[in-house]
Amino acid sequence: MKDLMCVLAIAMLSACVPTNKVNRPSDKALKPVIITEPTPHDTDDPAIWIHPSDPSKSLIVGTDKDKDGGLYVFDLKGKIQKDKLALGLKRPNNVDIEYGLQLGDTAIDIAVTTERLTHKLRVFQLPNMNEIDGGGFPVFEGEEANAPMGVAIYKEPISKRIFAFVGRKTGPKEGYLWQYELKDNGQAELEMVLVRKLGAFSGTKEIEAIAVDDQLGYVYYADEGAGLRQYYAHPDSSTMELALFGQDGFAEDREGISILPINEHDGYILVSDQQANAFRVFSREGMEHAFVTSLPFSTNESDGSDLTVLSLNETFSEGLFVAMSDDRTFQYYRLKDILSRIEASMASVD
Repeated sequence: MKDLMCVLAIAMLSACVPTNKVNRPSDKALKPVIITEPTPHDTDDPAIWIHPSDPSKSLIVGTDKDKDGGLYVFDLKGKIQKDKLALGLKRPNNVDIEYGLQLGDTAIDIAVTTERLTHKLRVFQLPNMNEIDGGGFPVFEGEEANAPMGVAIYKEPISKRIFAFVGRKTGPKEGYLWQYELKDNGQAELEMVLVRKLGAFSGTKEIEAIAVDDQLGYVYYADEGAGLRQYYAHPDSSTMELALFGQDGFAEDREGISILPINEHDGYILVSDQQANAFRVFSREGMEHAFVTSLPFSTNESDGSDLTVLSLNETFSEGLFVAMSDDRTFQYYRLKDILSRIEASMASVD
């Protein structure tokens, strides 16, 4: 009896000890070439800024998701740039970057993030991360569900107008995303104006990951428990849903979305299969978005990702893919390694 009581006591004690679930990457997982220095709290989403004259000086901006969080800036070696941080943000979730926002006579590059606990969109000028939003712009005004999460920027190719698609923690079955224009208020200051509401929601889980394909004029977002939804990005376009894909094959949540163009129309859409520690790959062209392959990654429970096909330095001479991992870091991958895996998977099918 004494032995049995000891066993029960040990079992009860073990049940009370908190554990962090870690799904170890498979032996076949793609390996990063660089892992960033850790942030203090909880990484969530990265965005890549390309230096205009020297790509080797490009930066990665990533969110540290906490009530005392911030935007952390890393160089291409994964080192935190301590002179380029935006700290004291109230649970920043996702971040995106755009180039050439016209304010007065000056065109600037911007990093835009959602600040969930203040219900605001925050805007900072790159590369020094200077605040240019006067403390932030309220989002989802008049709505009970007004805690922003996802954000993606669309630059209209002809007019060069810049828009932010913003998602939220919870929302209605229709009009879950709101689209805002970021522009000069006539006094060389930034203002934000609501232009439309769009986007269906299944009612399960939430919507966080959003990505825009500027070239083709589409916005995609992950209805986490249902699939990937596609709409026109232009504010004057129909709000009719164009496609719902990726409904099957995911272990659980659909998370970060990245567009990988091969040419003007073709390419791939990479979507984080979060609990599988993999990215599922779909075709970019058309509206069917056929499933191509699933690639195991060394990230754990990855939320956000971003990529560029541009040559940055010797290490990333053919592009860079950045993905969040839940150990408070971001992982850098050579884009050519990912493309090689995709091509190999397609060749094996043929």
